[in-house]
Amino acid sequence: MSPRIETTAMILAAGLGTRLKALTQDKPKALVELNGKPLLQHCIENLIANGFHHIVINVHHFGEQIIDFVESHPFDAEIEISDERDLLMDTGGGIVKATPLFKDSKAVLVHNVDIISNVNLGEMSQQFLDSKDDAWLLTQDRETNRKLLFDDENQLVGWMNKAEQRFKWVDESKSALRPFDKLRAQGPSLKEMAFSGLHFFRSDLFAAFEDKPQSVIDLYLNLAKTNRIISKPIQPDYWFDLGKPEQLEAAENYLNTL
Repeated sequence: MSPRIETTAMILAAGLGTRLKALTQDKPKALVELNGKPLLQHCIENLIANGFHHIVINVHHFGEQIIDFVESHPFDAEIEISDERDLLMDTGGGIVKATPLFKDSKAVLVHNVDIISNVNLGEMSQQFLDSKDDAWLLTQDRETNRKLLFDDENQLVGWMNKAEQRFKWVDESKSALRPFDKLRAQGPSLKEMAFSGLHFFRSDLFAAFEDKPQSVIDLYLNLAKTNRIISKPIQPDYWFDLGKPEQLEAAENYLNTL
């Protein structure tokens, strides 16, 4: 196998971009510009710079615009489209649908199109390939209502929404234990970590799941019953989730200082 496609990168670009309001009324979120360049282009160029030369992009909202953009811009990568224009598959279903496109790779990096950071993804890709883990969820210690829960060995054990006091568990017998503070008092300390929108997994990890719209968090909670789904904390110089106009402006202001 050529090392150029040892790890495939998948860009999740099918979302409706509703939080960006007027910016996505006539275009997909992936083509919203950051400092004069579409988010998708930022993402593709960053992946290529990190050594990824096989890239899969899923499309739905204004999907033809993304296809036209990719076809009209020469990139140093083989780019394939996973077409969800007929049915939006959500974060997990999109990965399941695209799984046949990963068949020539050992591993996959999934990258949300609205994440901008300087995480060394090339280095992490090699570390993941050298590990015995089934998936790495790149996480951060930052404030957010939705968090993933990991045990002392960094294995995924649950998910929570603090604001709504909702929980999902790998071990479903824990679902009756609330509130969260009571649960922590009854067992080993759990780590609450924010998901970064970046994750690595073995290329066939999702192959057994049904091809339907579904959340990737739900799929990982299912997989964690029998697989090593591990938290990998990251501390990049910068990381931005560009889901809202004010976040887009903050990223532009920061990047202009570099």
